[in-house]
Amino acid sequence: MSGKQTGTNGALFGMSGEEHRSILRAWLLGIGLISSICVVNVLTTQHDAPHLGALPPAIWEVSSALVTMVIFAIPAAAALWTHRKAPHWWQAGLVHLVAVFAYSALHVAGFVALRKLAYLVLLQQTYDFGDVSSEFPYEFRKDMMAYGLASIIYYLSLRQGSRQAAALISPSLATFDIQDGARLVRVPINDILAVRSAGNYVEFVLVDSRRPLMRTPLASIQTDLIGHGFVRSHRSWLVNKAKVTGLRPEGSGDYAVELGELEAPLSRRFPEALAALRG
Repeated sequence: MSGKQTGTNGALFGMSGEEHRSILRAWLLGIGLISSICVVNVLTTQHDAPHLGALPPAIWEVSSALVTMVIFAIPAAAALWTHRKAPHWWQAGLVHLVAVFAYSALHVAGFVALRKLAYLVLLQQTYDFGDVSSEFPYEFRKDMMAYGLASIIYYLSLRQGSRQAAALISPSLATFDIQDGARLVRVPINDILAVRSAGNYVEFVLVDSRRPLMRTPLASIQTDLIGHGFVRSHRSWLVNKAKVTGLRPEGSGDYAVELGELEAPLSRRFPEALAALRG
């Protein structure tokens, strides 16, 4: 979804302004959580093992926190991809599996390097991470939880940002980006008559008779368009209420939705759609 102020031209790393703000908002929330956990862990370690002193626990926790703040870019990228592409569950699972291994490997390598440097400079000692075969699985379990939480926060922030942007955009200025294969088709929302499910794709029926396809589930499109007057009239159809020119009974409670020369089905299983289109 985009308007005059939400396009991708000139945006950071190809992100729209809305996506950039959503990612930044989630990252700042993550920094707050990491900082709080860091302080609590240092104080807890000092309480449970006062013989260690203040500096070693601080080095351990701060080194981990600093690296985490940087590698939060990995779940951010995965969440952005998921938000844009709405992939199948197995595709998302594969991407997240690779991402969490990269996340954990970078986390461990990063904090070990920082701790070795800090021990050498501040304590004149050598830092020993321990046996990798036992220590890495321990760290990986914690990293999986941190990665999962970060991914959820980023994804929810991106969805919330999309909804807020849709609510603020004037219908006359609102446009929708249709990723038709490698081609991006940007159309005014008012030019979309209906959207129809077509297997793994959705087909947009436009007022100029074009019918571009986009690989995404219809439910994802419904989330984006419901705030712009679109109504789910059938399990396979969304119709633009503003373009409806008539309703024709088909028997047994079903209707045909007339959108100029186009007709879309209105199932009796969607009584709220009939009420919305009659209103």
